[in-house]
Amino acid sequence: MTHRLEAGSDWVRELVNFLREQPGVRAVRIDPEAHRVAVATLDDINLADLQERLAATIAAVEVRLGPGRTAVTPSGYSLRKEGGAMVVGRDTCVTAEKFWNWREMKWPEVKPAVPADQQEWRKLAILAGTCGLAGIGGMTAELVAPERGWIALSIYVIGLIAGGWDAAVDTWENLRKREIDIHFLMLAVAAGAVAIGAWGEAVLLLFLFSASGAMEEFALDRTQREVSALLKTAPKQATLVRADGTEQAVAVEQLQVGQRVRVKPGEAFAADGTVADGKSASDESALTGEANPVEKGIGDPVFSGTLNLWGAIDFDVARLPSESTLQKIIRLIQTAQKLKAPSERFTDKFGTRYTYLVIGGSFAMFLVWWLGFGLPAFANTPETRSAFYRAMTLMVVASPCALVLSIPSAVLAAIAWGARHGVLFRGGAAIEKLADVNIVAMDKTGTLTTGELSVAGYESFPPGRETEVMELAYALESRSEHPLARAIVRDARARGVRLIPLEDFRNIVGQGVRGSYGGAQALLGRRELLEAGPLAGWAAKLPPAPAELAEVWVVGRDILGRVLLRDQIRAESKKVLAELKRMGLRTVMLTGDRRQAAEAVARELGLDEVRAHLTPEQKVEAIQELRRSRPAARVAMVGDGVNDAPSLAAADVSVAMGARGSDAALEQAEVILMHDRIESFLAAERLSRRAKVIIRQNLTLSLGVVVVMVLATAVGAVPLAVGVGAHEGSTLVVCINSLRLLFGRNE
Repeated sequence: MTHRLEAGSDWVRELVNFLREQPGVRAVRIDPEAHRVAVATLDDINLADLQERLAATIAAVEVRLGPGRTAVTPSGYSLRKEGGAMVVGRDTCVTAEKFWNWREMKWPEVKPAVPADQQEWRKLAILAGTCGLAGIGGMTAELVAPERGWIALSIYVIGLIAGGWDAAVDTWENLRKREIDIHFLMLAVAAGAVAIGAWGEAVLLLFLFSASGAMEEFALDRTQREVSALLKTAPKQATLVRADGTEQAVAVEQLQVGQRVRVKPGEAFAADGTVADGKSASDESALTGEANPVEKGIGDPVFSGTLNLWGAIDFDVARLPSESTLQKIIRLIQTAQKLKAPSERFTDKFGTRYTYLVIGGSFAMFLVWWLGFGLPAFANTPETRSAFYRAMTLMVVASPCALVLSIPSAVLAAIAWGARHGVLFRGGAAIEKLADVNIVAMDKTGTLTTGELSVAGYESFPPGRETEVMELAYALESRSEHPLARAIVRDARARGVRLIPLEDFRNIVGQGVRGSYGGAQALLGRRELLEAGPLAGWAAKLPPAPAELAEVWVVGRDILGRVLLRDQIRAESKKVLAELKRMGLRTVMLTGDRRQAAEAVARELGLDEVRAHLTPEQKVEAIQELRRSRPAARVAMVGDGVNDAPSLAAADVSVAMGARGSDAALEQAEVILMHDRIESFLAAERLSRRAKVIIRQNLTLSLGVVVVMVLATAVGAVPLAVGVGAHEGSTLVVCINSLRLLFGRNE
């Protein structure tokens, strides 16, 4: 029996060949979108032996999968869809399938070939450069050797071929679909200029058009990046704990739900799970936005990709690695990208109509001049220009060179200014869209704050011995690299605290550090140190730390105190937010941190709204709600962590902190603040608003000149030199106006 399914070309044949070579495998389930593959077996076969052959098969399948084609399965095999996955298996009864044992396999890390369209800008840049050089060479030949016109003509022909090649290819494809667009118009304009002897003008027109196409393709290439950076940072191996207590190193992809995994200090959690044994804390700042270490004990959840800080932990796998929080974020990014409205160029929106208008108008005027006014159709005389000459002049003055250059020239100038001042724009769409933003959503940790803990104060119980608490904390943390330790050491050194000598220094797994000072034990760590010791009753009466602060306790022979720490607010944040509000922008904080900590920061900075304790999914939902909160709402999201990447992708404009930003956030960002300065966002906003004004000026000027010259040509015999002068003059003015962005002040 032969089955058909709209899915691909001959990719099924690859999977069938794999099944034929592996008699122990009954079926293969493949989900190319989620990068998941599983095999069904009846016997307990060695999956490691299958991995290499399966990897080669999947590599072939991934290349050949494509929408809109028909897949055919040979007799003896079946093909069916299960959700987003497709299953290729041996023909069998439903009862037999119930005995299949499905096992997840590793999706091969095959580096895909770079699609041809991603390198399109290189080809266009070469063609545009060749066209420009040919234009300069042809004009030079006309000046140096006017008596040898064939030299200039030959050079111009080279320029016409180079500059018109891409437009000709696109025009041919459109003509096959019975469509025309601005590419066709440019070729018609060039042909018309050649017909009336304006070879140099024809080359210049095609150079400007091909150069703008190359610039647009380059911007597109920069914005289309894969989210593979997340996968690179994910753990590759895990320590599996067997039933007899022995350890075995396995690939992360081999983990199954319910298995027990051991994670040592400094290692990353390989999958989502629940702590079964041990105590520690994890650094979840990149995943959830929580600045402080999150304590982990029996029953607490742990997440793939987060870092175990203190003690060894055994956890039970709750989800397959392919279904982990990290993988979910990747899929969220891909989904959120589809929510973005595509940015279209002005000339793309109106290109087809403009093309029909210019061609139809030129042809109509040819008939009017020829049949209505009795002008010669093609013959020129010293006294009278032919109808065809006038029609070609009309087509030249109506050509959209200045119009086409209006946007790219301003965009390139803005991009160049930004690059010099630490603001990287990935394409012109970001510049135009940023100017329309009226809501700015910001992450807290690493964006409004530095992401580094700082000491907020020291307390002793009873009060009066804060200096001794400070000295003991400095001594105990001076040998540690924990984020809390770095903050305490940095503060102590800034205060000039003396470093007292300690002996017998060691870590207390999951709780802190200890040492010996003056023959007595000294401890530093969590509140549990007190609650589990002889001071338990008294410790229960100690005041809790303020909600926005973290605490570590210091215990000596006759001293008790604590160090209070907070995530340090960027010094510039308050000024930046005040300026944004003055510009009429609404400011919102979206953070995964605790509500009390987020609200404390918001009060200090003067934010309009706070949404705290958000998961990545909730951040995406918040962005969508903000976009619906008012008519014509446009939202910019500023963030730096892995957890910000989905919301960055969902926002109208995505902005990432470049210095400490995660790879995932940087991949999604259309605007990157390279020096990690939040005030650079202000410069980017001002620059985008200026760019939008200049683009409007350019469009008004270029369209205005076209309208005036078209009317003048229609009612009178405008000399070609005047038409060319007006045309090129408007182009020059547009360029000079755009350069104001490059040399002006936007800060």
